[in-house]
Amino acid sequence: MASNDGSDAAGCSVAEDCGLQFHILCFEGPDDYARAGGIASRISGLSEALADAGFETHLWFVGDPNLSGHEVRGRLHLHRWCQWISSYHPDGVYAGEEGKRADYARSLPPVLLNEVLRPHLRERGGRAVILAEEWHTVDAVLHLDWLLRAAGLRERATIVWNANNTFSFDRINWDGLSRAAVIMTVSRYMKQLMRQWGVEALVVPNGLSADAFQLPEREAVREFRRRFGGRMVLSKVARWDPDKRWLGAVGAVGELKRHGWCPLLIARGGVEAHGGEVLAAAAARGLRVVERACPVPGVRGMMQALQGMDGTDVVSLRSTLDAESRRVLFRGSSAVLANSGHEPFGLVGLETMAAGGIACTGCSGEDYVVPGHNALVLETDNPLELLSLLEGLRDNPAQGRALRRAGRATARRFVWSNIINRILLPRLRLLGAHE
Repeated sequence: MASNDGSDAAGCSVAEDCGLQFHILCFEGPDDYARAGGIASRISGLSEALADAGFETHLWFVGDPNLSGHEVRGRLHLHRWCQWISSYHPDGVYAGEEGKRADYARSLPPVLLNEVLRPHLRERGGRAVILAEEWHTVDAVLHLDWLLRAAGLRERATIVWNANNTFSFDRINWDGLSRAAVIMTVSRYMKQLMRQWGVEALVVPNGLSADAFQLPEREAVREFRRRFGGRMVLSKVARWDPDKRWLGAVGAVGELKRHGWCPLLIARGGVEAHGGEVLAAAAARGLRVVERACPVPGVRGMMQALQGMDGTDVVSLRSTLDAESRRVLFRGSSAVLANSGHEPFGLVGLETMAAGGIACTGCSGEDYVVPGHNALVLETDNPLELLSLLEGLRDNPAQGRALRRAGRATARRFVWSNIINRILLPRLRLLGAHE
């Protein structure tokens, strides 16, 4: 297979020993320190799935400074970078962001080339695919492309750069990046946005790891639903960002309450300042707002934090929810508000479907959604639209059960093993078809 400048790399069946290495370059990764959002879930699932498929896979990320710099998990190699900087910034992957980005671009490509790629490409005759993520890695991609050309090895490697969002697009050297890498993105919505920058991107959607389909403990879901009786429980897990339509969510709760529905919004935001505005807006609407922290990790801690909700309209959870807690929340809720004004992909909506919940999305990047078949879809900011959709669920329980079944079936098409075999590898082979 080839990069966009005609260089050769390999396309092969996972059953073949074709000597193909994968290298993923990203700030986020599987460590708690490196988890800031959906990108971490994407990268963890993708890297594990590639390794499970039989490929030697290397993930180069800004990991926990207190863990090993190089950890091997079967065919998956974790390379924790910028640890000396991270030790001065314990708050997470994006603390000290600019210093990390500069160090990542300067120091990582020479090590990647000399210690891993050169022996594999030249001495063993192998090939490699480098998958870089987000604007933080652009300078590292340009540096690596230059080093590979200088070493006479560029034709044995395909470099792919993927956009998960439009963050810092104004800082990207698009001409240089287009010469150095094949450009990909995660949805048709993002593809159209990128055309405004003069970029034609291939689409390879996000995927889910296999454990996303583990049904939450049945008794935990029963207890969750018993605790709130017949209330209309809505949940929303997203950054406190205006694009995530938080103000619309509290507006809808206010409208539901005005119509006598006794709703409860369970909100898990981030650390962004907009969270204060959202909770203040809820209180200004006459909604009773409480903030709770989970006293212990896991489902038990979440359930303890949700005790005593009688009379509460909005509860803001201030603790991180692990995967099992999110599955209980998504499946137990009447609906999960995963709508946004700008949604490049909508991973929370897909995770909700996988858990057997009912996702309520927007209409931007959720290519997987069929309105009324596998999800609810909001077309406007009018809270009466959501009220109407929820009224349909309340009056027709069979519709809700059908949405949950169809959503879970849809999500299975997006498990990472399917995305790799059905979309990613064929895309890479297609690049080689133009030699």
